[in-house]
Amino acid sequence: MKANRMEAFSDGVFAIIITIMVLELKVPEGHEWHSLIGLAPKLLSYLLSFIYVGIYWNNHHHLLHAVHTLTGKLMWLNMLLLFWLSLVPFSTAWIGESHFAPTPTALYGIVLLLASIAYWLLQRAILGQHPSDSAIRAAIGRDFKGKISPVIYILAIVTAYLNAWVSCFFFALVAIIWFVPDKRIEHVLQRK
Repeated sequence: MKANRMEAFSDGVFAIIITIMVLELKVPEGHEWHSLIGLAPKLLSYLLSFIYVGIYWNNHHHLLHAVHTLTGKLMWLNMLLLFWLSLVPFSTAWIGESHFAPTPTALYGIVLLLASIAYWLLQRAILGQHPSDSAIRAAIGRDFKGKISPVIYILAIVTAYLNAWVSCFFFALVAIIWFVPDKRIEHVLQRK
């Protein structure tokens, strides 16, 4: 079985996650530009989370093209990733509502950390379907971005209680690292 059904299901979940996040943005009371100032924390948390969901959607799309055979293990690992990503709207709303208070900011980091671990597990399982000398394994390589991201998330979680804005800097840093789509898998698949 190919992974196209899993990809279609996942695309639907990604779309719902984004929809839930935008529905958390409430219209301001006033009718002037300055009325938006009070929404700044919510808009900032929404923007950051929208970028994260977009990054995951993009990389997930490329990764699933490397699936040879869809297995139960892959489906459950994909569900694990979607589970953690489905908590992004909740944690996004909480940090926006709390104006980036320490505990909501730390929880946001925990959700992102666990989503990154779930993605890594899914990636490892998919790579397990390929020989050790395959082009797809070579394309993934040492996966520096995948290894450094959890470290930065842990830093963000710890610093949330020291300074939430430093923590947010770490979240933004990971997003910047991943913002340019990872084309390694795409290039390998195009050559086939």
